[in-house]
Amino acid sequence: MNEEIVQLTLLQVIDHEIDGIDSKIQREQEALEGRSVDLAEREATFAKLEEKIENLEKERRTLEMEAADEMVHVKDRQSKMMQVQTGREQAALLKEIEDGKKGVKEKEEKIVTIMEDVEQLTAEIEELKNLLKGETELLQEETEKVKKSIEKITKGKKTKVRKRDAQAKNLKAPLLKKYDTLRKHRNGLAVVNVLQGVCQGCFMAIPPQRYNVLLRGDEYFDCPTCQRIMYHQPLEETEK
Repeated sequence: MNEEIVQLTLLQVIDHEIDGIDSKIQREQEALEGRSVDLAEREATFAKLEEKIENLEKERRTLEMEAADEMVHVKDRQSKMMQVQTGREQAALLKEIEDGKKGVKEKEEKIVTIMEDVEQLTAEIEELKNLLKGETELLQEETEKVKKSIEKITKGKKTKVRKRDAQAKNLKAPLLKKYDTLRKHRNGLAVVNVLQGVCQGCFMAIPPQRYNVLLRGDEYFDCPTCQRIMYHQPLEETEK
């Protein structure tokens, strides 16, 4: 096989190994970020529940003041009952007293409902608080674990990068630049085998005369469809 192709394929193997390491680091980080997002969402829920309780408490205090004011008004109307002279005035006062008592009762019922809601929300907050505490501790543990894992993976990557740099020196600068450009724009695959006249990068057929030249194994060409660097190596050799 052409020596340049040999060196390119060796370089691509190393690059694929480095890509795999980068993917593993990314997966570790994404898993950790996912936990962080979940925790942030729970904390946001916690804040919303607290805000809801605060609003309910404000409403309760307002209702209590309004009920107290209405009760004062009712007592005032009751005291004036002794001073009225006509049945019409008495009926009007009685209606005011009745409406006032009804308003007080409705507000007291709302206050009771609010207190029950606050009690339920408080229980939810307490449960969520315990859950958050556990998840926060778990996230801290996971963060430390992932940090150590990434450090270990990164050490392995440095070894591969050194190996990659050494292998890259076996290639001429223009060919290396072309290879790096292809890898960047062709999903990490710059050098591909051609089997039965089909490019194994884009899976398109190449011109027969070009394939016949590749069969000799001493030359390589760019794929006319995907521009990857093509070579030919019999399948049984690639499986050894």
